[in-house]
Amino acid sequence: MQRDAKIYVAGHRGMVGSALVRRLQRAGFWNLVMRSSQELDLRNQAEVAAFFADEKPAYVFLAAAKVGGIVANNTCRADFIYDNLLINTNVIGQSHRHEVRKLLFLGSSCIYPKHAPQPIKEEYLLTGPLEATNEPYAIAKIAGLKLCEALHDQYGCQFISAMPTNLYGPGDNYHLQNSHVLPALLRRFHEAQVQKLPEVQIWGTGTPCREFLHVDDLADACLHLMLHYTGANPINIGTGLDISIRDLALLIKEITGYEGAIQFDYSKPDGTPRKLLDVSKMCRLGWGYTIALREGIEDVYRRDFLSKRTEKAGQKVD
Repeated sequence: MQRDAKIYVAGHRGMVGSALVRRLQRAGFWNLVMRSSQELDLRNQAEVAAFFADEKPAYVFLAAAKVGGIVANNTCRADFIYDNLLINTNVIGQSHRHEVRKLLFLGSSCIYPKHAPQPIKEEYLLTGPLEATNEPYAIAKIAGLKLCEALHDQYGCQFISAMPTNLYGPGDNYHLQNSHVLPALLRRFHEAQVQKLPEVQIWGTGTPCREFLHVDDLADACLHLMLHYTGANPINIGTGLDISIRDLALLIKEITGYEGAIQFDYSKPDGTPRKLLDVSKMCRLGWGYTIALREGIEDVYRRDFLSKRTEKAGQKVD
């Protein structure tokens, strides 16, 4: 990509999109096109078509999506599949129609079967049932990557797909009901520490294992793929390391300085027992993560909870 190439970052205000913008700007790419959801509704085909006709971006990073944690995914199932199908179809379809040179579609590790062998290889896709709680979101993501794959095979479009593991980072969603596990735990332990609460309750048994990647590492990986990957098949992005929810809770307890007890609610669902990506393909492309989990969580905690300018970050997202 030339440094002056016009690049559209869809979802630039989100955690992933904003990290992509930071990484691209740091690499010297300056001709970035961005629209907020108020300026451009990606669910609206006519609006998206008009945007592509006017702007004619050469490259597209599709990071826009309706996202949420286990409660949101399981409660708003129709919204998650409907909105994400529309976003994916409109952006990818118009990218093809307006001859975008290269597009990177960001999927999710939840597209893989609930009981897939670990670590999860890309070829395990569609080999078994999905985790029920986030099935609608996963199906929409699978449809998006299959659309990229089909356009790649039929028309020669350089549309590639990346499957990131669980993400965290600056500007995450800290809503207690709609966020993912790591940011939700950060907020719970922070508030418990500030309010001197006697215990923190956590859903499930604490035994499921998850892999976590700092969003700045993801952004770096995405740029690496745009520059070095042309395959039709999706490619995993992660650390290749996982941690149990119990150990994650203990780590966050230590980082926040909370001194109370941890209580696991066994009546609540655990979700997928383990989700660890096989990142060997990404490693062979010459990329690896650089931000260790403790280092990343400490940095996020300082930025989003302890710094004066965002000292109320846990409350403002409600």
